[in-house]
Amino acid sequence: MSKAVLLVNLGSPASTQPKDVKTYLREFLTDPRVIDKAFVRKVIVPGIILNTRPRKSAEAYSEIWTEEGSPLIVTSERQAALLRERLEEPVYVAMRYGNPSIPEVLREIREAGHTEVFCVPLYPQYAMSSYETVVVKVEEEAREICPEIDITFQQPFYDHPDYLDILAASIRENLPDDTEKLLFSFHGIPERHLRLSDPSHAHCLCRTDCCHKPNPAHATCYRHQCFATVQGVVERLGIERERTFVSFQSRLGRDPWLTPYTDRTLDEWGRAGIKKVRVVCPAFVTDCLETLEEIAGEGGEIFKEAGGEDFGLIPCLNEDERWIDFLRDRVQEWNHREAPVPVA
Repeated sequence: MSKAVLLVNLGSPASTQPKDVKTYLREFLTDPRVIDKAFVRKVIVPGIILNTRPRKSAEAYSEIWTEEGSPLIVTSERQAALLRERLEEPVYVAMRYGNPSIPEVLREIREAGHTEVFCVPLYPQYAMSSYETVVVKVEEEAREICPEIDITFQQPFYDHPDYLDILAASIRENLPDDTEKLLFSFHGIPERHLRLSDPSHAHCLCRTDCCHKPNPAHATCYRHQCFATVQGVVERLGIERERTFVSFQSRLGRDPWLTPYTDRTLDEWGRAGIKKVRVVCPAFVTDCLETLEEIAGEGGEIFKEAGGEDFGLIPCLNEDERWIDFLRDRVQEWNHREAPVPVA
């Protein structure tokens, strides 16, 4: 059997030109797992959002674009290159939106003659708009392009001890001792998505302690998994819990999203006299628009305009050798898994 590894990240526009950004946003915002309301997806997105947002987003992408291209894609490719050095199996990279596309890469895998693929959605936590949409898209395309290939998916690793060790070590190395507040900023999602992901439809957001009360719904609960990541990291850092805080960024539209909001938190801290803050974004393993422009750029401006003085973004794991080793170890676990026993 011929095996291969497939890393899948979010994606990026082909360039910072508004037309390319519009193409990217059209694919992203018409994904029913990103915007689940059909009216918004089919009417508001094409009629309003795609006529107004691309130019503004293009300006934001221009702030972070490098000579090599999109930071997210460039770093994802480097992660794959480093992983190849540690494995015998070939490593492919695809993007959920944009290029290299999932169908394109699956065709490459088929043409190379691989029969087994280990797919790693590059998201630590489960959310229908991130992890789930990757799994569904890969499975849908594989049924059409390469149904003969057996695909196994890496499960969300938000609470894996090795991942938490690596994340905590990375934060510690970038956290000045006199930091007053360490903010864990996760990408936001509509509250409605939590309820949709709850198979019982009777736990998530139905009680004030829903994220901390053990329940099978936690297997697909983004909010619970965010808190679990923070708890594991804070325990490893050994810092006072009151110095840390959890917030959510990147909200869109008027529906209730997970709170508290990152931008409002930074504004409140600056006005309250807090002077030194560091922010880490554990929903991402690769720095991208949401970390480099929204947090390091806009977030820093909000904090300082409100009275803060020292603001810094703690980088994502990116090309950290420990993170690449973590990916290698997951592939090796897949390689050494026990084969299912045939049913007589």
